[in-house]
Amino acid sequence: MIRLKSNGQASRTPASVCAEMLKKSREAFESKKTAEESFRLGQLDGIVRMVVENEDDFVEALNEDLHKPRFESLLSELILVKNEAFFAINNLKKWMQPEHVERNLATSLDQCFLVNEPMGVVLIVGDWSAPVQQCLIPLVGAIAAGNAVLLKPSENSSHTAELLQKLFPLYLDKEYYQVVYDVMLADLLELRFDHIFYTGTFTKAQQVMQAAAHHLTPVTLVVGGKNPCYVDQVCDLPVAAHRIAWARFHNAGQNNVAPDYILCHAEIRDKLVQALTSCVLEFYGAEPAQSPSFGRMVNMEHFLRVRELMLSSGKVVIGGEVDESNKFIAPTVLLDVQESDAIMKHEILGPILPILTVYNADEAVDFVRRKDKPLCLYVYSSSPKVISKFLTCTSSGSFCANDSAIQSSLVTLPVAGVGASGMGLYHGRYSFDTFSHRKSCVLRTTRVECVTYLRFPPYEDQRLSLMMWATSLSRKGAGWCNLL
Repeated sequence: MIRLKSNGQASRTPASVCAEMLKKSREAFESKKTAEESFRLGQLDGIVRMVVENEDDFVEALNEDLHKPRFESLLSELILVKNEAFFAINNLKKWMQPEHVERNLATSLDQCFLVNEPMGVVLIVGDWSAPVQQCLIPLVGAIAAGNAVLLKPSENSSHTAELLQKLFPLYLDKEYYQVVYDVMLADLLELRFDHIFYTGTFTKAQQVMQAAAHHLTPVTLVVGGKNPCYVDQVCDLPVAAHRIAWARFHNAGQNNVAPDYILCHAEIRDKLVQALTSCVLEFYGAEPAQSPSFGRMVNMEHFLRVRELMLSSGKVVIGGEVDESNKFIAPTVLLDVQESDAIMKHEILGPILPILTVYNADEAVDFVRRKDKPLCLYVYSSSPKVISKFLTCTSSGSFCANDSAIQSSLVTLPVAGVGASGMGLYHGRYSFDTFSHRKSCVLRTTRVECVTYLRFPPYEDQRLSLMMWATSLSRKGAGWCNLL
């Protein structure tokens, strides 16, 4: 087993070293080796082997960083990475094929198609809340699309970052795939990459976007934010309570797809609190601090921030216990929370669940629409009309009815922000497309010039009439298109 040491007082990697790493990656990319299907498959297989052969090391690192239980580490981190890699391996040949498109009259004898070509050298910046999957799932897409990658894990999850840095050269081609985490993000952003993929906070996302604009570099941003969860008066309350409590308190609430607050119908608010109380007792026992199934805050700064949000908002009705020496905050539910409270202005990323009271679904929809568009929106209701109302009248990166977070585990559905919760798509084929440039291609014949010669000077009214006639046919659905 690999033994990890905290980087503690170690000096940061100089920006000049990062620039040299980028230069070498770009030189390697220019060799076109990543264009080969066999090379991509080999690297994807390397990711699978890295995760499988070092499972215990990843579990240990995640436990050191987040006190993450083995159960959560395997199901919410490692299995998701393996599924992503296997899905890419199984579909890569199809994804790499040219996509032929419909031709018009002028190109009826030509080859018209799209090809996916790699962006080049991309920067992936992972977050600390799920430090394995938030680094390796985007990496799978970047490799499948044929890119070289510089990966920056979060320093907040330093044990996981150090493990990735040690394992990469053992399983992946070190000329194309490198890890650097002990460097300032601002220094990396001064370099020119061909795509930047970032997961993290809104403030840092703004910095990424501003830096990328200098080079016109495309970006994918997964920002998170305040994920609403509406609990209707007509729902399966025990099921709702279990699924909400699991998603909110998983990884001690440090999860950007978890419900961030509940909009609860007034008729069932007290029953929901009772059900959540039972769930916390069932999940973590009478003393969650002693439960092997409950995590800890990632560091002291984060602990103090979440504790302050809890103490300055609403009234504690479940939990509320803290232990600063262990960075422990108990699974906590707050009532009497106001829209103006501090906890409603910031993403929590902790085991705190505020409950706000509403009197109907329309009021809840209006509340959600007043806020920034969230990464996720959850609705618990037995009424198809209520579910449809939220689905059609709100905008969010993803939507799930009668469960929480489950949509982010499917490789066939993208994780996607919208508005303040980010931009771009990833997971499965969506990751491949994100890290690819779709190039339009026309391979023309020179054998026939009976149609296209009409576009050439000298211009004549007769030619113009013929072209206008052909164009108007296309508008009537006759199958012809503009000849220009």
